[in-house]
Amino acid sequence: MSETATSSGKTPVDFWFDPLCPWAWMTSRWVLEVEKLRDIEVRWHVMSLAVLNEDKLDELPAEYRELLTTKAWPAVRVVTAAWQKHGEDVVGPLYTALGTRIHNNDEGVTLEAIAGALADVGLPAELIEYAGQDDFEFEAELRASHKEGIEKVGQEVGTPVIALPGPDGEQIAFFGPVVTPAPKGEQAARLWDGTVAVASVPGFYEIKRTRTKGPDFSNL
Repeated sequence: MSETATSSGKTPVDFWFDPLCPWAWMTSRWVLEVEKLRDIEVRWHVMSLAVLNEDKLDELPAEYRELLTTKAWPAVRVVTAAWQKHGEDVVGPLYTALGTRIHNNDEGVTLEAIAGALADVGLPAELIEYAGQDDFEFEAELRASHKEGIEKVGQEVGTPVIALPGPDGEQIAFFGPVVTPAPKGEQAARLWDGTVAVASVPGFYEIKRTRTKGPDFSNL
């Protein structure tokens, strides 16, 4: 994914997400706002917090470990199956439908929410069967997509991952930004410009500020 322009002539912005993650959801809504204001085209890809943390579950708090082992798989499996069976163009709309139900409407990562999201975007209802498929048919594709995204930024971060071509043709990739609520209008555009500018500096490593409140994981 190193091309510098999409078929529409816009700058491609690749976005890796896990439907489970409220931080990724907020960032995705910001990127969609930026898409209205800057000459970019977002392309959506799956990654998995369950895959990212599968080798360190014993190190995690019990509540988060339970979340990753029981609730993290169904939605990302269904999105991956939809992608494999119906093409990459369905990924963005399905993510929007899932996120709206899971995060905005507080339905949580339930089978009912996933089934409802499939119906919202007109995808076949039988895709829900992949949610509980332990021997997942598209496991290799899910893991390959996850690997492509996470290797751009390193194993120490999570979702979302964003990548785009830089001014010299080399790809810029970064985790985040973590932002809530999602900025609108010119504020969203300014945050985009600043994030890309900072990430473009070869020696840049990290920036972080203190926060007092973030998304609530309890409804998942």
